[in-house]
Amino acid sequence: MTLARRLAAETIGTGLLVATVVGSGIMADQLTSDTAMALMGNTIPTGAILFVLITVLGPISGAHFNPAVTAVFAIRKEIDWTSAALYVIAQVVGGIVGSMVAHLMFDLPALQVATHVRTGTSQWFSEAVAAFGLVAVILGGLRARPQSIPALVGLYITAAYWFTASTSFANPAVTIARALTDTFSGIRPADAPGFIIAQFLGALLALGLAGWLFKPVEVAE
Repeated sequence: MTLARRLAAETIGTGLLVATVVGSGIMADQLTSDTAMALMGNTIPTGAILFVLITVLGPISGAHFNPAVTAVFAIRKEIDWTSAALYVIAQVVGGIVGSMVAHLMFDLPALQVATHVRTGTSQWFSEAVAAFGLVAVILGGLRARPQSIPALVGLYITAAYWFTASTSFANPAVTIARALTDTFSGIRPADAPGFIIAQFLGALLALGLAGWLFKPVEVAE
């Protein structure tokens, strides 16, 4: 695939992912005052859209939709650093546009700044765990069953919404986009850097572990 098509896939994919996260959060918040039910209404669409987007766009760009994932593949030399940098730009731009699209669909101001406080050691640790698990699942899936990656990632994020204190952002581009929505899924811009640092650290830890855990066993002849 040409670089232009790959960048388009990353932009569109990240945009649709964020539009789903933000839009389903707005819808859930409008339909119920029960926080648990609202979170469920946010969780299921996110897992579902990940399955769809990775299945459809994976053959074009690899369906990273995530700067931490792109960095891992660049370190593994499966994408060159110039393309990786362009991927990250595409992801961030796509995410911001996705957030704006979600707002417009619900007749809200397109440009917003989040006020939802998400900070503290437990939140940062949760994001490191969430990103660690995501990258480990991707690399393990590539080793064992590549065709199952869409389902594996969708199901992992669905689960991680509930077992992490941060509701598993696990994605720097999505974190930036969610700092620009003052709705159910938002995060204060001041809190975003802590999340992003934790996400990259978790991804790098997973890369280190995967290099050992999933290394093919050499059998002497």
